Amino acid sequence: MPKKFIRRFLPDHKSVKENKALRVFGTLLHDPNLWHLNRKSASGAFGIGLFFAFWPVPFQMWLSAAVAIPLRVNLPLSVATCWITNPFTMPPLFYAAYKIGATVLGVQTKGFQFELSWTWLMNSVSTIGPAFLLGCFICSVIAGVAGYYGLNWTWRYSVRKSWQHRQRLRQIEKRAK
Repeated sequence: MPKKFIRRFLPDHKSVKENKALRVFGTLLHDPNLWHLNRKSASGAFGIGLFFAFWPVPFQMWLSAAVAIPLRVNLPLSVATCWITNPFTMPPLFYAAYKIGATVLGVQTKGFQFELSWTWLMNSVSTIGPAFLLGCFICSVIAGVAGYYGLNWTWRYSVRKSWQHRQRLRQIEKRAK
């Protein structure tokens, strides 16, 4: 069942409440719905986390938490899902987002050499920036919607299979008597 699988990877609510980065939210973190794991809260959190995972900003987790709290979805899952884009996966995912944005805008992709400098960043904003940001937006929306409905469907499918399995066991027990 997805609940048991997801719970293995989530931190406990005490460690999240004590996280210095999330202290900004204060007593809002004491809402029990933020820690409850059911189909609705998990699907919403997964969708929110995937939505913000494609935002090219350094504070994705804060944005995810800021949206998860008023929507009352599972906070740890929402924040953890943002880490799909991590330092190892970011280059290929963001390059794919750039390619998607360039395709949608109908511009030819340009080769570029990354430099860690302010000058390079400012020049890139005007050359590859529009395609990159549009691609990130498209990937963000698609990933968020697909994540929400995908986890929702997986959860329902798992529960249905579990019910069917229990029903078969009851029938076997009934025949054995």
